[in-house]
Amino acid sequence: MQTSLQSAVILLSGGLDSMVAAGIAREQGFAINALTIDYNQRHRREIESARHIAAMLGAQRHVVLPLDLRQFGGSALTDDIAVPKGGLEEGIPVTYVPARNLVFLSLTLAWAEAIGAHDIFIGVNALDYSGYPDCRPDFIASFQETARLATRDGVTGKPFTIHAPLQFWGKARIASEAVRLGLDPAMSWSCYDPDPGGAACGLCDSCRLRRKGFADAGLFDPTPYAANPEPEE
Repeated sequence: MQTSLQSAVILLSGGLDSMVAAGIAREQGFAINALTIDYNQRHRREIESARHIAAMLGAQRHVVLPLDLRQFGGSALTDDIAVPKGGLEEGIPVTYVPARNLVFLSLTLAWAEAIGAHDIFIGVNALDYSGYPDCRPDFIASFQETARLATRDGVTGKPFTIHAPLQFWGKARIASEAVRLGLDPAMSWSCYDPDPGGAACGLCDSCRLRRKGFADAGLFDPTPYAANPEPEE
């Protein structure tokens, strides 16, 4: 158990996974510094969720950092490409944002070193997810080694720990953990393509994975959905 004087930087998107990862960091006694990347994503509603979550968790600081990845495009989240709504598919979907977690963790690392924090939390998981390569355990392990090699603190014997507490969890366990931690799932946002009225689409990969996770856990999902298909098997 860490003391509350030890700071951690949390990569907080505003989604369920990052909220639970942040809640775990708080439970472990870390002082929370939350970093949200405003990358001009299609689902900008999650930035509002991140603000609410950071406040609820008592973050000592919450930075919302602008980074316009629409200048690069290449993803349904940052370009004029339709978000798939037909159900979960094999392979890497078009909602993959090129090197997103690599870029985001690099920024998180930079802030952590600047404030003297050596613990970084990220809510990636490699079970119930969309197949993104930058969510895999191999990537997290390799980034921790990169952090040791690429920073002043790392090369002077003060390495960084990349915590990915949800790495081998499915969505049902993540939803249950939110409840155990006393976190309100309604504060989080998962949908990639909300409708003009602000409801989650209910059909994108992220909506389907979230709905299935809550259903499998026997929990109520408070998200307002525009469509309510049967959860994926």
